[in-house]
Amino acid sequence: MKVTSNAKCIAVVLCAAALFGCQGGTPSSGSKTESKGGGQVLAEVNSGSITTGDFNRELKNLPEYLKSMADTPQGRKEMLDTMVIRELILQQASKDGVDKGPEIEEKLQDLKKRLIVESFLKKKVESESQVSDADLKKFYDQNIDKFKAGEQVKASHILVKTEKEAKDILAQIKGGGNFEELAKKHSVDSSSAKGGDLGWFGKGSMVPAFEKAALALKEGQVSDVVKSDFGFHIIKLTGKRPAGTRPFEEVKEQIKAAIMPTKQQEVFQKIKEELKKTAKITVKEDVLNAMGTKKEEGKPAETAKPAAEKK
Repeated sequence: MKVTSNAKCIAVVLCAAALFGCQGGTPSSGSKTESKGGGQVLAEVNSGSITTGDFNRELKNLPEYLKSMADTPQGRKEMLDTMVIRELILQQASKDGVDKGPEIEEKLQDLKKRLIVESFLKKKVESESQVSDADLKKFYDQNIDKFKAGEQVKASHILVKTEKEAKDILAQIKGGGNFEELAKKHSVDSSSAKGGDLGWFGKGSMVPAFEKAALALKEGQVSDVVKSDFGFHIIKLTGKRPAGTRPFEEVKEQIKAAIMPTKQQEVFQKIKEELKKTAKITVKEDVLNAMGTKKEEGKPAETAKPAAEKK
């Protein structure tokens, strides 16, 4: 696991995800605190509004690796600001009649089909591709050599942009402040949602400056301010363990993540075969082949080169 990027990158990624997401602002039902979006109004945008319900649905639709980025004051602010911009675009597009165009209707129908197929497959695949603990343990026993590791440490950190801010936070920790809570409040790293927890890692997993400082700590000890290419860190060592085989309980989820794609692919293949068994399907090969021919006929003819250019 590498130390992640800074706040600016987080804001850009969150903005892109929010701007092009599926959920939009919902017209207000008339109340200043309630709307059809559900919950309290976060922002009123002309005749529309964005509610806590809208925001939470947007957050739910984000990829897992982005959710923790949005779980900070700055991340939430950036995400809401982008939802406001998107609502303004939607309102202007509606005024211009863009939302009623035939191209939009056609794409909506295509999107509806994709969403129905996706929902069907998700439900079927998830229900039929369960992996038991016995299956996971069998994989573990058969691949025990893959779970051997060198000496490792477990650490948490708080990453900020300036040395002054890092020193201020370090002073709070030395004064009895809770490291995990301060990480959630101030750290610009995606690990902030977990109180700065980076999990277990060994040599070569982190940037040199960070790794050197972390490995020099005693369990429970907090570092001074450490500078790296990502910013300024405060590191807390939360565990140490010698080289050896990692226990099954610790790697169980890792094994599940590794074998699940293959299991899901097998289930998907089975679904396809079962659907085809009971279906009457006639493929018009001549029409299919003609499509390729027409495409080739539409290409412009190649211009003959002058004799001097021919080899």
